Amino acid sequence: MKNTYAKKHRAVRLIALIFAVFFVCSAFVTASAVTLDSVSASEIGVDTEHIRSAYLYNLENDFTVFSYAADDVVYPTSTVKIMSGILAIEHLSSQMQDVVTITSEMLDGVGGNSIKLQVGEQLTVENLIYAMLVNGANDAAHALACYIAGSVDAFVDMMNERAIELGAVGTHYTNPSGIHDNEMYTTAADTAKIALHAYKLPYFMEITSTTKYVIPETNKSEYRNVYNKNYLVSTSSVKKYYYSDASGMNSGGTSSGGYCLVTTAQRDGLTYLAVVMGADSDDENDVIYSYTECTKMLDYAFDSYANIDLVSEGEVICEIPVTLSATTDYVTLVTKDSMTLYLPTSTDLDTEIKRSYKTSFESLEAPVAAGDVAGILTIMYNDEIVGNIELVTTVAVARSEFLYTLDQIKEFGTSRFFISTVISAAVLTVVYVIAKAVYLHRRKMRRIRRMK
Repeated sequence: MKNTYAKKHRAVRLIALIFAVFFVCSAFVTASAVTLDSVSASEIGVDTEHIRSAYLYNLENDFTVFSYAADDVVYPTSTVKIMSGILAIEHLSSQMQDVVTITSEMLDGVGGNSIKLQVGEQLTVENLIYAMLVNGANDAAHALACYIAGSVDAFVDMMNERAIELGAVGTHYTNPSGIHDNEMYTTAADTAKIALHAYKLPYFMEITSTTKYVIPETNKSEYRNVYNKNYLVSTSSVKKYYYSDASGMNSGGTSSGGYCLVTTAQRDGLTYLAVVMGADSDDENDVIYSYTECTKMLDYAFDSYANIDLVSEGEVICEIPVTLSATTDYVTLVTKDSMTLYLPTSTDLDTEIKRSYKTSFESLEAPVAAGDVAGILTIMYNDEIVGNIELVTTVAVARSEFLYTLDQIKEFGTSRFFISTVISAAVLTVVYVIAKAVYLHRRKMRRIRRMK
């Protein structure tokens, strides 16, 4: 009898385990399955007459909020330095204090923005990386290219190979600084892919978010103050574009390529990557559209999307009957975890979010421990399953030994062994009665024959 009950109890627990594993796996698969649609330029308010392309992406949810002509070919301008920075950090992050001696080859053909490096001057790798990524110094970019690869051409080959590895197949580099070249091109989508990789690298965001860096005195120059050229993060020269949530990554432009801006911004646990390529400027009104349109994009994202709490931990969902207990006949089930989902702030939780639950069994048998998994809560957004949360018991329920004994007796009374034993006994009894009746009948007949 005890063995039979034990087998039944083990079977129940096995079914519960299978049930829990199935729904835990389901929760893992569907937790990020919510589908959101990208928005248009008119919804954001972006003036597409003043930019060539743009891209806005949420990192935590792998969601493209906005894309405008993101696959159109554009000149990369200063965003080239993001790739140069990637290679510099990947190859030299453990050699930041190594000394680099500037050669004539490093400065050959360099123009535009610079920190006025001189042949024979000695600086550390760190000095050059900060000068390139904070100040956008072209001479620092070329110096690093030669130091890493032996020549600018060899470094450019590395840049193009790395771009392909990162999936930026619509990008082609011809120099490490972004100085205009008609043969150099990219797309906003490619720039985002490259920037996303840079974002994950050690030091990159720290460096590109630095507002001021001091290059110490060298053998050829006094100390230099290097200021960030990204007006979203630095107010050293222009204050009106400052965006307190922004950090990194690159800003610059050329007369042919326009103004380009790549930045990230973080607020309330959400991080966005914004890319604006080929923007105009309005000198008469003192406007650089890469900044104004990027700010519109970021403002829209932070205003229009949020991590919305859909389920609280410990939320009461239902009750489930309990047997073999003398103190209670049910136990309450609550959510084991909370659930937050990235959704539009305009979401109507009453109509767009639906919840349903299913218990593991029709009832539980005492003893029940607090925290036992006994069901699943399913959450749907616009008819899509977006998550499953385990339902657990709130309190422990002790078993009544008297009810347990009665249940064992009942279990034994309905067991195959007991039933087969009763049937066997009944059959044997019937056989015995019949056999005895036959025997007595034969005995009687023999007596009658003798009397004749």
